[in-house]
Amino acid sequence: MLIRGATAADATHLVRFINMAADDLPLHFWKKSVGPEGDPWAYGLERAARETGGFSYRNAWLAEVEGQVAACLLGYPAEDEPAPIDPDTPPIFVPLLELEALAPGSWYLNVLATYAAFRGQGCGSALLAYAEEITRELGRKTISLIAEDTHHDALRLYAAKGYREVARRPVVKGDWAVDAREWILFLKPL
Repeated sequence: MLIRGATAADATHLVRFINMAADDLPLHFWKKSVGPEGDPWAYGLERAARETGGFSYRNAWLAEVEGQVAACLLGYPAEDEPAPIDPDTPPIFVPLLELEALAPGSWYLNVLATYAAFRGQGCGSALLAYAEEITRELGRKTISLIAEDTHHDALRLYAAKGYREVARRPVVKGDWAVDAREWILFLKPL
């Protein structure tokens, strides 16, 4: 297995992983952002290929198995002092921002996802270990992540790797069709 930094040319993979990790919430948001005449996937590709922003390829690493992209890690340092949540923030994102604010100064692991054909081959474990290396290199003492209560395999992996649940918030669904009921914040001190 090879872990490498993502490039702008990897945007097609990145949008799939970003969307997969959050059960179509990104696609739901992209659709609302571009309106009925726009292309939500093109919007996501543009965001993944840009140089800056949370979902930029510059914050992503890909695991390759036998030369094929298999899994993705995307993360970045959390703010040391989170700003108040903007009152215009769509309600669907408020619980996530509340949880992120509970882990100031951590390295925030925003996306960890593996294509179905490569699950069970250690990609998630390898990328978690890589995320911990990045966290240490940046001088951060804690790694944080948020998972849905319905991602049972991921929850087992996080528990096995020493991540501990810190807080939960209800999922605000609106017109987003998802089975999850709660977002769960996990932390791991390093």
